[in-house]
Amino acid sequence: MKNLLIILLFFSTLVVKAQKTSVEKSTFGVQTGVLGIWAYNEAKLSNNLALRTELGFDFGIWETTYYDDYDSPFILTPVIVVEPRFYYNLKKRSENSQRTDGNSGNFIALKTSYHPELALFNTDDAPVVSDFAIIPTWGIRRNLGDHFNYEAGIGVGYSYTFAERAGYSKDKGEIELNMHLRIGYSF
Repeated sequence: MKNLLIILLFFSTLVVKAQKTSVEKSTFGVQTGVLGIWAYNEAKLSNNLALRTELGFDFGIWETTYYDDYDSPFILTPVIVVEPRFYYNLKKRSENSQRTDGNSGNFIALKTSYHPELALFNTDDAPVVSDFAIIPTWGIRRNLGDHFNYEAGIGVGYSYTFAERAGYSKDKGEIELNMHLRIGYSF
């Protein structure tokens, strides 16, 4: 009887080790940072790949060539983000008994974002210029308790501003930096 118990215990640990660590099937939450608030969903595409979709509002104080005639307009503009994320260290975190729930891990992402020609709060009534950006990003996501999380990321990519639509002489493409630090709540 004792040998049977030992054998069962041995096989049960093999079954536990054989389970694959994976991103969550679907996570939904809200996050806020210094310059905005966003609602997001991450949907599982494969064991390590999730597609993050995000709707939110970016706050900004803009001083660029497009706003020379305005006193640093403060603006609140909607943003739409689609971002495939590859969580590359979930297996290692699981083997080290670290949390992987809620997609807690390190990731590499391709952030694509679009700001439409719409502003909800525009202190100087500056014309709103829409833009599109594609930015490869490296980041981390960690959980704090059952529902809270934080996230940090950094990346460099390309943005294209559709300035002609807003009455300026030409559109503009440039290098853009993405740095974010957010705290959030997942449902």
